[in-house]
Amino acid sequence: MQPSADARCRADPAKPLFQPSLPSARKALQETGRLTIVALGSSTTAGSGASAEDKSYPSVLQAELRRRLPGAEVSVVNKGVGGQSAYDMLLRMDADVIDEKPAIVIWQTVINDAIRDIGEDKLAKILRKGIGKARAAGIDMVLMDLPWLPREGRYPHYDDYRRVLGKTAQEQGVSLFPRYALMKGWSNTRQFTSEELVGMDGLHLVDAAYRCLGLRLADGIVAGIGSVRIETAGGKARPSD
Repeated sequence: MQPSADARCRADPAKPLFQPSLPSARKALQETGRLTIVALGSSTTAGSGASAEDKSYPSVLQAELRRRLPGAEVSVVNKGVGGQSAYDMLLRMDADVIDEKPAIVIWQTVINDAIRDIGEDKLAKILRKGIGKARAAGIDMVLMDLPWLPREGRYPHYDDYRRVLGKTAQEQGVSLFPRYALMKGWSNTRQFTSEELVGMDGLHLVDAAYRCLGLRLADGIVAGIGSVRIETAGGKARPSD
């Protein structure tokens, strides 16, 4: 019997570690019972390639966190705009992230910069500025790694830009969601076919990949927050999972 899609999402043998440090999220849950997350990004965040709006990773993440954090008021705000560069998103950081007053921002970026080859130093500077803005506003930042693509060889500088992203995250002390390693593992171990992960255009993700991203992000966020006592509307406290 083939395992369910959700089980396959967690079946990768390498199990790349993702347990982000989320002090602002933990504090928000403890003090207000609310957790607001902004998903900032390009087409992956917007849900390009998904069969319906509720199949996007931010929608899956919101549903899963609401299930996993009973009693909490969870909102995942989708601020994905297809085709945008890291600089485009940096320009949106104040209005689309900071003004929303989230505890967490998940920044999915770099793929369009890699395709356009904007310059590695320039990219690193943009990422540092964005991380700095979130940090100054007291927002926990999670960067998302680039996707594994069946034909990423079409983009000669792809690995170089992935390294810039990873190095910047490490130097800035920011958690990196290991999307590339997860997707590559799902494909290599044949948990999913390439067609279940990436659409016909060879670039945009499809439903199974989005669902897996949402589930694995939820796993990490819940682990990163840890056990907290959430104040419910009736004034009673209940522990999170």
